[in-house]
Amino acid sequence: MSALDLRSDTVTQPTAEMRRAMAAAEVGDDVWGEDPTVNALEERAAELLGKEAGLFVSSGTMGNLVSLMAHVPRGGEIIAGAQSHIVRDEAAGHAVVVGASVLQLSDRPDGTLDPDEVAAAFRDPTDPHEPPTSLVTIENAHSHSGNQPIALTATEQIAAVARERDVPLHVDGARFFNAVIALGARPAELAAPADSVTFCLSKGLSCPAGSVVVGSMSFIGRARRARKLLGGGMRQAGVLAAAGLVALRDGDAGMIARLADDHANARRLAELLSAMRGVLSPGDIAQPGAEDAPLDPARVRTNFVLFRVAADRAAFLAAAEARGVRLDYYPHGQVRAATNSGIAAADIERVATAIEAALADVGTSATREMAAAQVQ
Repeated sequence: MSALDLRSDTVTQPTAEMRRAMAAAEVGDDVWGEDPTVNALEERAAELLGKEAGLFVSSGTMGNLVSLMAHVPRGGEIIAGAQSHIVRDEAAGHAVVVGASVLQLSDRPDGTLDPDEVAAAFRDPTDPHEPPTSLVTIENAHSHSGNQPIALTATEQIAAVARERDVPLHVDGARFFNAVIALGARPAELAAPADSVTFCLSKGLSCPAGSVVVGSMSFIGRARRARKLLGGGMRQAGVLAAAGLVALRDGDAGMIARLADDHANARRLAELLSAMRGVLSPGDIAQPGAEDAPLDPARVRTNFVLFRVAADRAAFLAAAEARGVRLDYYPHGQVRAATNSGIAAADIERVATAIEAALADVGTSATREMAAAQVQ
């Protein structure tokens, strides 16, 4: 029996329809703007999110990086959540490449930033000792809070703070469409307050590679130049873009609507895990409160199930993999199970059974303590 891989939604495989589209893709030189399939993908993405233009890039990290380069002057400062992907997971590209500092704010358990704290974080533009505040960024969905979807009203509040100070708002939307589906929103509606948005094709949308950045024509022009500087100018990239066009189709023909299945599967898995001895709250901002509290399934609103185990985490993960279930060694002492297109509803019981058996294999700390007490 093949392993069930829930380490991330990046492990997804392209669909048969994507593979056919890739094989038949009409291509050209994208650096010269002559790849018709890339152009079609960029236009579709911009239309879907209600922006003027789009740019196909190799990854979400590159999408964020070219956005920072397009928005932020060297020596500028970015306001971002301390647990955002841009801060924690992108190799300090903001500092190394952009030459910008980040003023980090505390992310709230719902993945949002406090608008008052954002307002207070702006620097004094008349003081030469301070870097000029040049960009505000948020992440939607917000991964370290449990991939919480950020509601339109929360985005509008942050956008209003930024706009009042004539500073743009960038949304790191690696899993933007998970937020769209969880909130029952239209993509253009949720993207409207932002000056730029980047989203990944290679996560829940199941494409083999790629992300798209959208924004105004002038912004995309600057981002395109930044992509070239980073070595991201691709040639016959329509072979990859073709999969993205399939993913962004409407309804059942595409991959956006089916994200609801991933969300339902994640909630079902969380419900099963919450009843297990040895499965604990993920803690941190993913589920604040007592560390020994049980997992709260209500915190699972998209495709992430974050939890901790009352056992040696490395041993538990190895035991789960030995039983055919692959899980991720996540920050904050957590384990991540990310449902994806490779995991069907019928697989969830098997995943839960393997996790329970793995916990029994390694023994929970409570079990070991009871055994030690009996020996004494």
